[in-house]
Amino acid sequence: MTDQDFIPTEYEQENIKGKTTWKAPSNIALVKYWGKKANQIPANPSISFTLDTCATTTSMSYKKLDNPKSDFSFELFFEGRQKESFKPKVNTFFERIETYLPFLKSYHFKIETSNSFPHSSGIASSASGMSALALCLMDIERGFHPEMTDSFFRRKASFLARLGSGSACRSIEGALIQWGHHEDIQGSSDLYGIKYPFKAHEVFENYQDTILLVDKGTKQVSSTVGHDLMFGHPFAKPRFTQAHENLSELKVIFEEGNLDRFIKIVESEALTLHAMMMTSHPYFILMKPNTLKILNKIWAFRERSKSHVCFTLDAGANVHVLYPESEKEKVSEFIEEELLQHCENGQYIQDRLGLGAIKY
Repeated sequence: MTDQDFIPTEYEQENIKGKTTWKAPSNIALVKYWGKKANQIPANPSISFTLDTCATTTSMSYKKLDNPKSDFSFELFFEGRQKESFKPKVNTFFERIETYLPFLKSYHFKIETSNSFPHSSGIASSASGMSALALCLMDIERGFHPEMTDSFFRRKASFLARLGSGSACRSIEGALIQWGHHEDIQGSSDLYGIKYPFKAHEVFENYQDTILLVDKGTKQVSSTVGHDLMFGHPFAKPRFTQAHENLSELKVIFEEGNLDRFIKIVESEALTLHAMMMTSHPYFILMKPNTLKILNKIWAFRERSKSHVCFTLDAGANVHVLYPESEKEKVSEFIEEELLQHCENGQYIQDRLGLGAIKY
């Protein structure tokens, strides 16, 4: 498919007013996307676990205006209070997607959104927030096109979410989502995420993710700035090649359930992301001293216990501790006894693989 496939024909009917609500999860990338081209196109493909607990719930009330406006008409509430500071990002999103949703300036929208996790917890809310918003808008458009298939609905929702936040395109479905063209993955696209089309071993079912909140402060560098640092980066080309190779290797790993090889790729990907930031110009160190203490303790525990616990990182200091459900009791005890002391106020979030967005 191309982006032209998402430009609608004339609407068959119209809705005067209504309301829709969607809950969309966050996700954590295993193979990282870092660096992007114009129009939110990824410089390399990625794959992620869809989460379950960390999610955004968004309600959108809409009412047709008597006369279309020259700009977008909406009000935005975050956890019950008007949030003017969020409006510029939503307005930019609307500008990017207007071609694909031409009804936007004909309606007034009331957007009410909330997160299941603290906004300042260091968990990326753009993925869950933009995917929930895209799903609400698609629900409205499906009212104009009742014959729209579920498959097209999800694909276009992923396409739209990507234009708000790249990783948001991986938050429509679950549990393994791949985004970005890869020659070995049929149906893969730079335009939207797809459900991983190959077999995943049962050991990955209900995989656990304990998110350790090392630093709840504002990001040292925005994701947009971070991605832009890949332009002209001396190690960009081999990094992009590495991502493709890791995705190819994961196909066998997922099928066989080889957790030792899984750990090597996931941890290498996390450290590579941070290495790219440390070797860019300007350069950034996003990990904190407590991040490093946690990583070293995970390595030591894995060596002595022979468990399959591992970590991954986003572009920040917090640590995602990943492990199979069969090891939950043992790993949870280790986390409580040795790792929580390195979290800000001992805070963490217990999560696991989820199945994607839900309509209410």
